[in-house]
Formats: sequence, C-alpha cells, structure tokens
Amino acid sequence: MEQNDILMWLSALFVLAGSVVTFIAALGVLRLPDFFMRMHAATKAGVVGPSLLLIGAGFFDPSWSAWITIFLAILFLLTTTPIAGHLIGKAGYVGGVDLWGGTIRNDLETVLPSSTFTELETPSTAGHAPADTMAHPETTPDP
Repeated sequence: MEQNDILMWLSALFVLAGSVVTFIAALGVLRLPDFFMRMHAATKAGVVGPSLLLIGAGFFDPSWSAWITIFLAILFLLTTTPIAGHLIGKAGYVGGVDLWGGTIRNDLETVLPSSTFTELETPSTAGHAPADTMAHPETTPDP
C-alpha cells in the first residue's frame, strides 16, 4: 500500500466519522425533548463534527498551509462554540424556557432567577405602527 492510499483511507475515515457525528447530533436536535438538551447536541456537533471533517480534508491535501489553516479553524471552533452555547443556554434559562418534565435536578434554581420576559411598550413606539420599508399593495396608488 502506498502513502497516497493510506492518506486517502485516513481522509475517508475522518470524513465519514465527522459526518456520522454531525448526523447523530442533527437527530438529537430533532428528537431531544428540551431546549437545553437540543442546544447541547448542537454545540457538541458544532465542534466535533466539523473538526473531524477538517482533519479528513487535511489528510486529502497534506500540505503545511492546509494543516495550518485546519488548525486555526479548529482552534476557532474550540474557542467560540462553547462560549456561544453557554450564552444561548443562559439566555434561554433567564428568559424562562421550560425545563423538560423529567429533569430531576436544577442547580441554577437558587443561583440564577428564571423568569419570563414580557415586551413592554416604550413611549417612542406606543401608538405607532412598526416601520416597514416595503410598500404594501393596498397603499400603492393604481396607475
């Protein structure tokens, strides 16, 4: 077996693994019963799936510039996705998203107040229709 054949098999293996992880996470987003569980599945797949796909692309084109780009992309995923997932989860919890009925323990209950936000009218928008840049058919004059 040649080196090119080994690299091709490694590339195929990592691309297949990344695709499977991403597919399982997509099923989790569709099937899990709770906003927080779905968010967890999406953020895990947002790091692991694309990282495996990028590594597979690196084995397909094993140049230094490709590996440096892949390393930087994976580093970006590892630093931004957990932070974004944390902030989305916190916003959902503070915003009053209901927990799944089977949830046994809520450690944030005593630390972070959960409430439902309600929209309040501000004096600048009270009594005014929302601005719309599109012309409505009923307001345009007939030619």
